[in-house]
Amino acid sequence: MKKTILTIVCTLSLFLAATAQKGTLIGTIVQRDSSTALSGVSVYLDGTHLGTATNSRGQYVIKDIPPGEYTMVVSNIGYFTLRSQIHIRANEMLKADLTMIEAISTLAEVTIMTGGSLGLKDIPGSVHYISPKEIERFSYTDINRTLRTVPGINVQEEDGFGLRPNIGLRGTGVERSSKITVMEDGVLSAPAPYSAPAAYYFPTIGRMQAIEILKGSSQIKYGPYTTGGAINLISTYIPHEFGGKVSLLGGSFEGRSVHAFVGNAHKNFGYVVETFQYGSDGFKQLDNGGQTGFDKKDYLVKFRISTNPAARVYQSLTFKAGQATETSEETYLGLTQEDFNSTPYRRYAASQKDVMKTKHAQYSLTHLVQFPKLFDITTTAYHSDFSRNWYKLDKVKNSLGNKISIASLLEDPSTFDDAYAILGGAGSTFDDALEVKANNRSYDAGGIQTVLRTDFHTGKMQHDVEIGLRYHEDQVDRYQWADYYAMEDGVMKLTSVGTPGTESNTIESAQAIAAYLQYKLRVRHLTMIPGLRSEHITMSAQEYGKNDPDRIGTQLVLRSNTVNVLIPGIGVDFQFNDYLSVFAGVHKGFAPPGSHDETVPEKSVNYELGLRYTKNRVSGQLVGFFNDYGNLLGSDLAAAGGGGTGDLFNGGEVKAKGIEFQMTYELLAANTQGFSLPLSVVYTYTDAVFLNAFESDFEGWGEVARNDELPYLAHHQCAVVLGIEHHMFSVHVSGRYMDAMRTQPGQGEILANEKTDMYFVCDASANYKVHQHLSLFINSTNLTDQIYVVARRPAGLRPGMPRAFNAGVKAVF
Repeated sequence: MKKTILTIVCTLSLFLAATAQKGTLIGTIVQRDSSTALSGVSVYLDGTHLGTATNSRGQYVIKDIPPGEYTMVVSNIGYFTLRSQIHIRANEMLKADLTMIEAISTLAEVTIMTGGSLGLKDIPGSVHYISPKEIERFSYTDINRTLRTVPGINVQEEDGFGLRPNIGLRGTGVERSSKITVMEDGVLSAPAPYSAPAAYYFPTIGRMQAIEILKGSSQIKYGPYTTGGAINLISTYIPHEFGGKVSLLGGSFEGRSVHAFVGNAHKNFGYVVETFQYGSDGFKQLDNGGQTGFDKKDYLVKFRISTNPAARVYQSLTFKAGQATETSEETYLGLTQEDFNSTPYRRYAASQKDVMKTKHAQYSLTHLVQFPKLFDITTTAYHSDFSRNWYKLDKVKNSLGNKISIASLLEDPSTFDDAYAILGGAGSTFDDALEVKANNRSYDAGGIQTVLRTDFHTGKMQHDVEIGLRYHEDQVDRYQWADYYAMEDGVMKLTSVGTPGTESNTIESAQAIAAYLQYKLRVRHLTMIPGLRSEHITMSAQEYGKNDPDRIGTQLVLRSNTVNVLIPGIGVDFQFNDYLSVFAGVHKGFAPPGSHDETVPEKSVNYELGLRYTKNRVSGQLVGFFNDYGNLLGSDLAAAGGGGTGDLFNGGEVKAKGIEFQMTYELLAANTQGFSLPLSVVYTYTDAVFLNAFESDFEGWGEVARNDELPYLAHHQCAVVLGIEHHMFSVHVSGRYMDAMRTQPGQGEILANEKTDMYFVCDASANYKVHQHLSLFINSTNLTDQIYVVARRPAGLRPGMPRAFNAGVKAVF
């Protein structure tokens, strides 16, 4: 017995002695400005199970480290990984304070609007940066959901998956995101941004590293659309060392996604190769069965060659190439109110042939030259091709032989009951009862842009000058036809094949020379950024007509329109201290008018006033904006319930105003055990009204009275995101409230048949780290399985996405 007790005492003594001989590692991790602490940073000793994450103050503690030599690894999504050799001694505490650098801030060869989260402080205006870490939290493939944490954004959902986004900023129209400047890596990404800006192609959010949104006066650098703002999607950048990622997810409705990339950088050469592929069988049920899903494949490659980093004049040349394809069984055919109430996810039999096929290719070559202490010049030549054919039901012939548009049919099914019956699969009287239009279009765009930047000091004043120049050409070729079907026992039978060019048969093109000058002056706590942009645009069209499919020119109609415009703007920011600043700005809003000479450009004067606060525990901003339109442009898009010509038309005077609020707060700021509890709240109020009465040929507007509110703009939007984060796991829950929206211009109480539903939708995600390089992931959208109407266009009611789950693994190396 005494021997046993002695053994236990000795063992315990040895254990306590060994424990006492262990060391501790502590420190603080901050961003490059040395004042912004970084929370959630992973700190671990390579080859061991010892590790933790920083708290909201950037502090970390790793205890009970056996004495010895270790490689300390500090990693944070979106930042360069740090590795350093440390020596742990017995009974000692080693302090290692480190500074991390955002990878985005070093991408000199790519146009970056913000410079990352650190650069937000230097922009006197409303600007937002969605970091790689924020994108990873939910791993959305829907840009609409990704942007929900940014105030001032107006969204109209359409298909539930975000395949064709409808995004506006500060009261601009949302139709196919045609009123905002959308870029990828600083290059215009709409298929034909001047002649046909409707974004039937939108960069794949699933392969993006970060997103920037700029709404203040500084956006005039990124025209041509300067009223609402600019969105820049930043693609996967070339890593500074060998590394990559593989993500495999699957879930509801046979959803699946694969994201993989690998890259490396050497002294004079770097590369990254990437693919993002995703698809689903769809959540809608087609009468008599059939596919309602989609399949998208996206590939990207980048190569960079450069001089030695220490060269007297540094130069690099970066080549980027990408290709994306899509096949989606999507339709413009929605539901009647009665059918939505009974079966909201139904698809009528008459949409069984509807399918969209697209192919997109992009190429760019960027040259960067840096003259130390003088200036740097970045020049990019770019080109893109996009082809798409959305083959979809357009009209139905009733028993009297009258053709009825699907929008009119679903709006008043009782008047056209015989045609409505055909939608559901009833036999048709005529062999050509169903007109299915091939909305075939091809686009190409290209140009060259160059930016010169320089900075210098005179006394206590800092000067930054930026000069940009761009030559751009784009074109859209509409070469369309219609096929005809009969309906027999719920099955569509092809009865007549159309001739290409016998429907829309037009080529529209644009040439533009744009230039801007922006000067930034900083004197102590005051920053001023005046700027001036010029646009010289020539738009033309060759309309061959439906009777000239061979384009001989027998009925050719030519038209053109030339616009010259100067777009000034100025922003001012006053920094009270390191944490609090106030900013104000005014700039001219502009949008090109199209090829019809009777259409005038969209013009407005835009104002904003804001307050910004950033400290470790809390950050946020409050902004008021007012856009005074001299002329608002509307667009005749089929997606917006119009005829689909794409023509622009004058909408007259409009006033848009609103409030934007954003705040993040760390609820566990005092915690030192590696836990954090971040809370984010976003709110947007928007009000926009017409100031003149007119009758529009555009079905989406119709007859407009003075003080009518613009359609598809929610007065109130709110989003809340709450998470708990640890270096081993994280859980996040988000909720989004969307006010009911008008679907037609009007005032007063919204009529029941002219509004979308008010809704509150919750999403959630969880991540568990099995290993430093491997984690398990799960997310869910619309947790409460709420049923709600998101739109009554293009034709009929459209539902939001029902509850869905996704799960899988993510590996980084």
